[in-house]
Amino acid sequence: MPQYILSLDQGTTSSRAIVFDHDGRVVSAAQQEFAQLYPRPGWVEHDPEAIWQSQLSVAREAIQQAHVSARDIAAIGVTNQRETTIVWDRKTGKPIANAIVWQCRRTADMCETLRAAGHEALFLQQTGLVLDAYFSGTKIQWLLDHVPDARARAEAGELAFGTVDTFLIWRLTGGKVHATDPSNASRTLMYNIQRGEWDDQLLSILRIPRALLPAVWPSSIHFGETEPELFGEPIPICGVAGDQQAATFGQACFSEGLAKNTYGTGCFMLLNTGQKPIVSRNGLLTTIGWQLVFLSDQSPVSRLQTPITYCLEGSVFIAGAAVQWLRDQLQVIARADETASLAESVDDTGGVYFVPAFVGLGAPYWDQHARGAIVGLTRGSNRAHIARAALEAIAYQSRDVLEAMQSDSGHPLKTLRVDGGAAANDWLMQFQADMLGVPVERPAVIETTALGAAYLAGLAVQFWRDQDEIAAQWRAEKIFEPRMSASKRERLYAGWQQAVARVR
Repeated sequence: MPQYILSLDQGTTSSRAIVFDHDGRVVSAAQQEFAQLYPRPGWVEHDPEAIWQSQLSVAREAIQQAHVSARDIAAIGVTNQRETTIVWDRKTGKPIANAIVWQCRRTADMCETLRAAGHEALFLQQTGLVLDAYFSGTKIQWLLDHVPDARARAEAGELAFGTVDTFLIWRLTGGKVHATDPSNASRTLMYNIQRGEWDDQLLSILRIPRALLPAVWPSSIHFGETEPELFGEPIPICGVAGDQQAATFGQACFSEGLAKNTYGTGCFMLLNTGQKPIVSRNGLLTTIGWQLVFLSDQSPVSRLQTPITYCLEGSVFIAGAAVQWLRDQLQVIARADETASLAESVDDTGGVYFVPAFVGLGAPYWDQHARGAIVGLTRGSNRAHIARAALEAIAYQSRDVLEAMQSDSGHPLKTLRVDGGAAANDWLMQFQADMLGVPVERPAVIETTALGAAYLAGLAVQFWRDQDEIAAQWRAEKIFEPRMSASKRERLYAGWQQAVARVR
């Protein structure tokens, strides 16, 4: 019997592959970076062929490092950078242009035009998303309008659109499968999350032909098999989810009210809100978390499709990137991990607040005109105060998001599960617990994004029996209990809110 799951984790700056065993432990891992393309200020692109070749290469490397063969792999799970948009020729499989990356701002004016035309409320109600260049819909429209003959070819059914998961599945199956899952579809501005289908009204407004779109299948189901020559013999592809939803699943946030926060370049917090979408009144995004399909009995053809699980999501644009700025631009530290010892070297920030709005403010403010500032400086302020203020800003921004989440959902947070690079900073995690007033739990397995994709794939082939078995595998490596008094917590947070008001 196959003993392993292969997870393909296609990210913004690198492609990764991880082999997991039945206990959810990492057996082997491989990673490869690829080029970031900036053809104009504010534009970000990827070469789809570089995405494909790097992902295929690390998949083969991870299998080799694990000393296993394709027949030892029960299934493949795919997780991906979300919103990044690729359009390709259905016959040749060749992209018609570079991928437009989620960070790209080229369609900001298109979003303003849609907003001025009075469409914002409709898009928010149907998709759970704000009109922003972040999402895929206007990126597709831009490609159809700017690549020669693209619109006519799309209307004739000659072209295919996909987020990165869809493109990888197409390539892995030799063009046999053109499909995505609800978590990725819900990030396109075209998918009606209330009805669970592509929305013809929104497609008409965006001028996108339905023939371009992939099928939308549950996140945990048999999507197809890899071409035999890729890994020596076919491997079923059985799990798909966008990276933040996969991380939420990997953190076993299966019940309403459970939340996770990923600390990376930015922060992405997702709260499980159950089987009913909650349209935010406080600047958050409503997104689909996942949809499962279980074997309902021992028959391989008898299946039970579960309801969709929804999440509220808050995106903080600059988190760990603020520490990188201290290192690279301000040059007050040599390494990112110096910030913890600097923060510990002073009792507080001396009244200094650092608002890292380098590219505006994300949730819950959505203020693209805000810019960064360090406020409260005195003659006694030094680099330790500024470094501490940078770390505190990550925790303050996460509280901003959480306050909005609790207001929207009515679910008081009991604990926060964390992952991502900055989650390794003990000082920051303790301050986060203090600022939220709830325990912060860091898992033993920090590869939660790849692990979530593996879990989705494994459930589809009964590698894992159910979510209870998965939840039993989740283990905390360290729990940070809040130690700060409520009065001090609120005094510090009030100072942060005043600092934010200064930059808006």
